[in-house]
Amino acid sequence: MNPYIVLILSVLGEVIALTALRYVVGFTKPLPILVVVVAYALSFVGLYIVLKSLPVGITYAIWAGLGTVGTILLGLVLFKEIPDGMAWLGMLLIVGGVMVINLFSKSAAA
Repeated sequence: MNPYIVLILSVLGEVIALTALRYVVGFTKPLPILVVVVAYALSFVGLYIVLKSLPVGITYAIWAGLGTVGTILLGLVLFKEIPDGMAWLGMLLIVGGVMVINLFSKSAAA
């Protein structure tokens, strides 16, 4: 499987897990706890698979950057956490950085 597809799935797992933490309520809610554990486990298994093909620095930069953007956007939708102008600028820079890595860096070649 294409490592970038696995990486995107890992990012989705991370975003789901982090968002589910909002519903854990002092670790008293079993379903959100299960979602957190399973989603993080799948995310890290995906990272393990990706690291067989891509450099660790490139992998982490993409995973963390897209995870940050995804979490901010999900927070906007689910929790009405509205980013300010600098947060939007930061997300734009993150996405731009990921694009530069993937389009122009020879390090990112799978």
